[in-house]
Amino acid sequence: MQAWLVWTLAVAVIAPSAATPALEGVWSGTLEAGATRLRLVLHVAARPQGGYAARLDSLDQGATGLPVDEVTLRDRTLSLRMKSLGASYTGTLSDDGNAIAGQWIQGAALPLTWKRGAPQPLRRTQELKRPLPYREEEVSFQSTGAKLAGTLTLPKGQGPFPAVVLITGSGPQDRDETIAGHKPLLVLADHLTRQGIAVLRYDDRGVGRSTGRFQAATTPDFADDARAGLAHLQSRPEVDRRRAGLVGHSEGALVAALVASRSADVGFVVLLAGNGVTGEAILYEQGAQVARASGLPAEVVAQQKAIQQATFAILKGESDPALARKKLEEVLAPAVAQLPAEQRAAAMERQIDSALSPWLRAFLTYDPLPPLRAVKCPVLALFGEKDLQVPPSQNAAPVEAALKEGGNADHVVRVLPGLNHLFQTATTGLPSEYGAIEETMAPAALTAISDWITQHAQAAPPR
Repeated sequence: MQAWLVWTLAVAVIAPSAATPALEGVWSGTLEAGATRLRLVLHVAARPQGGYAARLDSLDQGATGLPVDEVTLRDRTLSLRMKSLGASYTGTLSDDGNAIAGQWIQGAALPLTWKRGAPQPLRRTQELKRPLPYREEEVSFQSTGAKLAGTLTLPKGQGPFPAVVLITGSGPQDRDETIAGHKPLLVLADHLTRQGIAVLRYDDRGVGRSTGRFQAATTPDFADDARAGLAHLQSRPEVDRRRAGLVGHSEGALVAALVASRSADVGFVVLLAGNGVTGEAILYEQGAQVARASGLPAEVVAQQKAIQQATFAILKGESDPALARKKLEEVLAPAVAQLPAEQRAAAMERQIDSALSPWLRAFLTYDPLPPLRAVKCPVLALFGEKDLQVPPSQNAAPVEAALKEGGNADHVVRVLPGLNHLFQTATTGLPSEYGAIEETMAPAALTAISDWITQHAQAAPPR
């Protein structure tokens, strides 16, 4: 689930003057804002014609190779500017040339010291070690307006096996749902396949090896893709079609419920951190919880919500793109006014383009409850206690109520203690913490999912 109008990181490029210490190499630093800690890596290379080129990685946000736009190094003062992201940096190179102390400016000024050298490699305790005790196969299948590419993992043996399609969360995702250096769906697929369950996971349309345009797609389009994936899975001779289901994470849970509400071919559904309220309601709560957990004062939280409310009102009420853009400029002007003058236009354009996406307009008013009421197959709905993006306090009860109201005779709704939105064992639950956690998905979550699927696969009636 994307965080809407929550502060995010930016980047830049570099150019030195003569007679200055060399900057080539790798620099590491940590940006701290309240409870938010972002580990940054700056890669600097000398240009043949003089000056430097640089790219930046934000390890905890899963962003790599971000281009730096311009750099100036005069005497020992280094300036970086990142126009498209509305960020800049000014610092002083140490006498020994191994540290740069200064400030990162992106709406607010934050201290940031770069130290020469690569950071300690991120530990991912659940990384796959080959050879694997099961089969992997590259597959593709056709959906409406897109050909989707994915990986099918099959347990050893003849089958037919129970099977699942894994569905990613919001934003353009690859088949592993790679985020902050983690691959949650890869880890989940590995675990399930080892438990005797066939798994299909695939790149979103327009991502990786899949065709199509992600930017023009909305939740119903993603439901078409998931339904096509399920049809492909059920066509395989190794798969028992009556024991084939869907596992969706975040927006993927909305997709899974929508597909199951429309098709009797879905054997079961697992909803991981799925909405129980409209997109607008969840974005308000998400923004507030992330802001408070980051240590922002109450007046800033209130200001952020006021901007969200005004923005969403325009998106819901103004269908003319030109008028909507003009109104959004007025609403967002205070939010970018604190930026340097030369950065305001780019920051404004970036916010408006994001706001006017077809996905956000549709997501704001999407009500997940009618599809949930129509799901008749078995349902497991899991939430992380420390999830700040889809808070269980807001969403778990409505999901359970909708399933009951629809007469679903076999459903379980659980909140797993101590887990965040990615179902990692967490401290704060903040998105900025995801990359710093070694664990990709808590064993308790993996076991809860596989045990429930195995139980229902064994009890599945013939079709």
